Amino acid sequence: MEHNILLAAFIFLAAAVAVVPFAKVTGLGAVLGYLIAGVAIGPYGLRFVTDPETILHFSEFGVVMMLFIIGLELQPRELWRLRDKLIGMGLTQVVFTAVLFGAVAWLVGTPWQSAIVIGLALALSSTAIVLQIMGERGMMTSDTGRSGFSVLLLQDIAIIPILAIIPLLVLPHLAPAAADAASHAGEVAAEPDAWLALRIVLVFGGMWLAGRFLLRPVMRFIARSGVREIFTALALFLVVGAALLMEWLGLSAALGAFMVGMMLANSEYRHELETDIDPFKGLLLGLFFISVGMSIEFAVLADGPVTILVMVLALIAIKMAVLYVIARSFKLDTAEALLFAILLAQGGEFAFVLLQFALGAGALEQELADRLNVTVALSMAITPLMLLAFDRLIAPRLVPRTPEPGIPDMGDTRQKVLVLGYGRFGQISTRLLQAQGFETTLIDHDPGQIELVQRFGFKVFYGDAGRLDLLRAAGAGEAQLVLVSLGNKQKITEICRMLKDHFPHTPVLARAVDRGHAFELMEIGVEFERESFLSSLHMGTRALVALGYEPHRAARLTKAFERHDMEMLEESYKLRGDEEAFTHYIRQSRDMLYAVMQSDREHIDQNPGNAAWTTEEEDSEAEARARSD
Repeated sequence: MEHNILLAAFIFLAAAVAVVPFAKVTGLGAVLGYLIAGVAIGPYGLRFVTDPETILHFSEFGVVMMLFIIGLELQPRELWRLRDKLIGMGLTQVVFTAVLFGAVAWLVGTPWQSAIVIGLALALSSTAIVLQIMGERGMMTSDTGRSGFSVLLLQDIAIIPILAIIPLLVLPHLAPAAADAASHAGEVAAEPDAWLALRIVLVFGGMWLAGRFLLRPVMRFIARSGVREIFTALALFLVVGAALLMEWLGLSAALGAFMVGMMLANSEYRHELETDIDPFKGLLLGLFFISVGMSIEFAVLADGPVTILVMVLALIAIKMAVLYVIARSFKLDTAEALLFAILLAQGGEFAFVLLQFALGAGALEQELADRLNVTVALSMAITPLMLLAFDRLIAPRLVPRTPEPGIPDMGDTRQKVLVLGYGRFGQISTRLLQAQGFETTLIDHDPGQIELVQRFGFKVFYGDAGRLDLLRAAGAGEAQLVLVSLGNKQKITEICRMLKDHFPHTPVLARAVDRGHAFELMEIGVEFERESFLSSLHMGTRALVALGYEPHRAARLTKAFERHDMEMLEESYKLRGDEEAFTHYIRQSRDMLYAVMQSDREHIDQNPGNAAWTTEEEDSEAEARARSD
C-alpha cells in the first residue's frame, strides 16, 4: 500500500478530514486531532499505513518550510527588540534545561557523551505545535505569546551549534560503525574533519553572498514578469536547494531553509515569499503531525510502560519548572507563567532530528534513542490535553495580578500602520505618519516603484495587496490602521471589502479616486479621502489670492465650500439609486451652494474686522475634532 502514492495521500487526507474538525470543535485542538489521526491509521491502529518512517521523512519537509518562514521573520530590528527575552528567557531556558536533563541522564548511568546529546535534544520545544496553538488562540501579540516566540526563536538558533557539537560526542565503541555507515551511505563522516569545516564555511559564505547580490535581482526580474506562480516556484526552489545543500554537508535540511529565510529577512519580497510558502507549510505540517502519531512505537511503550511514563513525566515536570521560574522572573503573573510553561513543556520535532543525527554519528545507542523518540512523541501528544485541562480547571481559579503602579514601558506601544500602495498618494501620508513615530509596513506591487523609493532609503515590500493571505501575513488583523492608497479604484474597493469582511475590527482609511468611488466606499463602510479634493481646494484658495482676495478671506470661503460639498456628498449618497432624484438634487444643491457662498461673501464684506478671527476659531474647532477622532 505504501508504494501507491495516490492511495497513501487519500488515506492521509481522509484521516485528517474525519478526525481534525471533530477534535477542533470539541476543544482538543487541530494538533491533537492530527496526532490522533496518525495513531488511528498507523501500524498500531487500523494499519492502513505500516511504514511511517518513509512518510515521516517526507513530512519533515513541513518543518523545513516552517523554519524558512521563521527565518524570514528574523529581521535585525526585531531581534534587537526581543534581545532581553531572547537572551534572558531563551538562552537561560536552553542552558538550564539541557544541564538538568544531562545531569539526570548521567546520574542514571548514561555515558557523558550521550547525556549531553539528551540534554540538548530535550531542551528544545515543538515550534510547530506551540506556534500552531498560539495562532489558534490569538496569543501572538500577548506577553505570553511574545515570550513563547522569543524562547522558540532562541531554540531554533541554537540548533546550529548543537548540530556542530554532536559529531564531537561519538561513543568510543560506536565510532567505527558510525564511520563505516557514513562511508557506505556516501555521507560525510561523523568524526571531526577539517575539510568538512571548510566546506561548511564555503557553503554558508556562498549562500550569504548569493542572497545579498544574486537573489534580489532575480526576484526583481520575476516580479516584473508578472507571473505569480513562478514566484512560488522560486520560493520552493530556494527551500529545496538549501535543504539539498545541508544534506550534502550531513546537516539538517531545516537548518538550510532557516539560513535562506534569514538571508531574505530584509528583502522587499519577504511577505510575498511567506504567503507563497504558507499553504505548503500548513499542509505538510499537518502531514508531519500525522506522521508523529504513526511513529509512536507502542511496542517500545509496551516493553517498558513504567520507564516511558517516568521519562515523559520527568521531561514535562523539569521543563515546566524551569520555564515557570523564568516566566515569573520576567514579571509574568501566575496564570501567564503557568500557561507559558505548559505551552513549551513538551519535546520538539527537532529532537527527532537531533536524536537521529546523534544515532548516525555514534553518539547514542539505538535502544535509548527509541525510548527517547517515544517520550518526545508522547509529550507532544499530551500538550493539547494539558492546555485543555489548564483552560477548564486551572485558569478559572487564577485571578490575574493587579499591575503595580508606575511608569509603563512604552517600548512596544508604537501603533502599527499597514500601507497598501506606496505611489505618489501614499507616500505623503505615510511620511507624515512616520514622522510622528508610527511604525509602518509598506506594500506595493510595482517592482519599479519599489526600486525607485529604495534609493531614498524607504523600505517597501513587494506583493499583491488584494491577496487575503498576504494581508494576514503582513499583520492586517493586528494593525491599528490600514491605509489603502493604490491607484486602481476597483482594486481599492475590492481590498476594502475584503478588509471589512475578514478584519472587521481594524480601522480602514482608503483613497477615493472620484465622487462615484467615494459612494462605493461609503457603501462598504470605510473612511476615505478624495485624492484630489483637498489639493484642488488649496489651489483654488491660492487662485483667489492671486485674483486679489485677502488670504484669510480666501481661506474662509474655501472652508465654507468644503463644508457644503461634504454635506452634498452625504445627501447625494442616499439618493444614488434613484437617477432622476439624484440628478435633481445635484442641480438643486449646486444652486443652493452658490447661494450659500454668496451669503458668506456678503457676511465677510459686511464684517471685515472679525473675518480673520472667524477663520482662527474654525481652525481651532477643526483641530479639536481631529484630536477627538
